[in-house]
Amino acid sequence: MSADAPNYDELLDLRRDLHRHPEPAWREFYTTARLVDTLETRPLDELYVGPEVLAADRRGVPDDAELDEWTHRAIEAGAREDVVARLAGGNTGLVAVLRRGPGPTVGLRVDIDGLPITEADGASHRPAAEGFRSENEGFMHACGHDAHATVGVGVLDAVAASDFEGTLKVFFQPSEETVAGGEPMAEGGHLDDVDYLLALHVGLDHPTGEVVAGVDGFLAVSHFRAEFSGASAHAGGHPERGRNAVQAMAAAIQNLYAIPRNHDGATRVNAGLVGGGTASNIVPEEAFIEGEVRGETTELMEYVDDHAQRTLRSAAEMHDCEVDVEYEGRAPGGESDDALASVVSAVADETRGVDSVLASDDLGGSEDATYLMQRVQERGGLAAYVCVGTDHPGGHHTPTFDVDEETVRIGVDVLSGAIRRIAAERP
Repeated sequence: MSADAPNYDELLDLRRDLHRHPEPAWREFYTTARLVDTLETRPLDELYVGPEVLAADRRGVPDDAELDEWTHRAIEAGAREDVVARLAGGNTGLVAVLRRGPGPTVGLRVDIDGLPITEADGASHRPAAEGFRSENEGFMHACGHDAHATVGVGVLDAVAASDFEGTLKVFFQPSEETVAGGEPMAEGGHLDDVDYLLALHVGLDHPTGEVVAGVDGFLAVSHFRAEFSGASAHAGGHPERGRNAVQAMAAAIQNLYAIPRNHDGATRVNAGLVGGGTASNIVPEEAFIEGEVRGETTELMEYVDDHAQRTLRSAAEMHDCEVDVEYEGRAPGGESDDALASVVSAVADETRGVDSVLASDDLGGSEDATYLMQRVQERGGLAAYVCVGTDHPGGHHTPTFDVDEETVRIGVDVLSGAIRRIAAERP
């Protein structure tokens, strides 16, 4: 690494600032603005922001009142109003472009959103002890996306200071946790000239110092919200006059979990958030399920989804109710290309702090980076999903999750080294 290598003290300050200001899907106003502030100080050739990087059709966008609340929260936290104004309607995220002469176009995808989890505040939790615990109570970076975004900035710094020849694009993607941001970013046009794409995740139960060069085993996923509507009535005096939406919801939940497994591979279903009714003496006229279906392949996910839609409709009809189903996020399965993963593996083997390199591993979950990966692969390019391990006291999506900050340096070194070698060797 040259004398102009990334300033890791600055990068860790950025990571901690992002950790203090987690924002959920399509509400990453502060995060996007903070990244714009940081990247405008770099020798970039282009910086595209918000609606400039996303296709118009997006799923799961909150209503105006919710967006307004998070807009004001970001500005009160210090986000630049001119940048936030460009993100109107929840069009968050950005793409940074570095052009260094002729050569291939290499992309790096990192995600930026947080989760609706209340962060631990005990003395043993490092963010709380060292003053960078979430300031957005009820939300936190419980999956490492603050570190992902920081690594993206560090990779830009490292590649800009190197002998890299070609074009580097870093995609700072919103709304991964609801699997809603990958598709509009993939269709936003900036991937269409990308020859090689790497996507990053930290942790995934791999310790600091371990790198997985090509993650596979993605489960295709579809998120849905089913809203049941019936008719209210006095539960004691005239229950027969009501049409019980909670009964319809309960029947649907029971039968969703009874969807037959498929011999072609793993399938999953989960009713993760449910609710309904207004009082114990009123026949409930409204109820809802927020759930998901997954499959080892896109076809298997669609198999479960078809059964789930029929189950929801049948449960509503059984109890003389109606149901309206909307999709809130969706992602296909995906595979890493061995030729690209091999380059990452070779670079990781030579990187300080890396003591274990795995050629591949199964994710066992879902990720909408698969939309970006497939977009590149369908045009003849190569893609790989890379895991940089990190020691963390709590598992992903828990109140005590944190990132070993040495992971930031390792991630920058591995990914920037791989990008330089990819451009030189063109696998």
